[in-house]
Amino acid sequence: MNFLEEIKLYQPQNEQEQKDKSIMMQYIVMFYDKIAYRNNMLFHMTASAIVCNENKNKILLIYHKIYQSWSWLGGHADGEHDLQKTAEKEVQQETGVSELKPIKNGIVSLDILTVEGHYKNKEYVCPHIHLNVTYCFMASEKSNLILNEKETEGIKWIPISEIAKYCTEQKMLPIYQKIIQRIIV
Repeated sequence: MNFLEEIKLYQPQNEQEQKDKSIMMQYIVMFYDKIAYRNNMLFHMTASAIVCNENKNKILLIYHKIYQSWSWLGGHADGEHDLQKTAEKEVQQETGVSELKPIKNGIVSLDILTVEGHYKNKEYVCPHIHLNVTYCFMASEKSNLILNEKETEGIKWIPISEIAKYCTEQKMLPIYQKIIQRIIV
């Protein structure tokens, strides 16, 4: 399903998501042909993944080079209009894990995320906005993890109860906690 239809069907779970969905829909409709590409430098679509172990007591995180923090998996749509495929592809690229089972069907969270200016591959990237959709998957803790040294400095299964110790990006903690509450039922 393309992201326009999927986001249109998504039922926001709180006020933040209601407002984010409203804004996302406006920009998706206005810029549909361009919003799936990161060369739309002010705002573009991204997909993230929360990957839990079989017991739903740990999540798979990477140590992100740009943010210098343990964080979820994900990336830019780069022209893909099926954001669940994007999330799955990013999990595989960033961790080597390819056997994923969706925990819930479809979107689990909608978030507009601000990205500070930074350097990537020795080139400056201006501040911009990610119109982000999150999906949740389950994978085996025994999966063979493969470090993507280009983007990450580590991969680790982290106990859910310890996420605040590992994530130094304070603005992300409420988002992770919101999503975890939705999948740990």
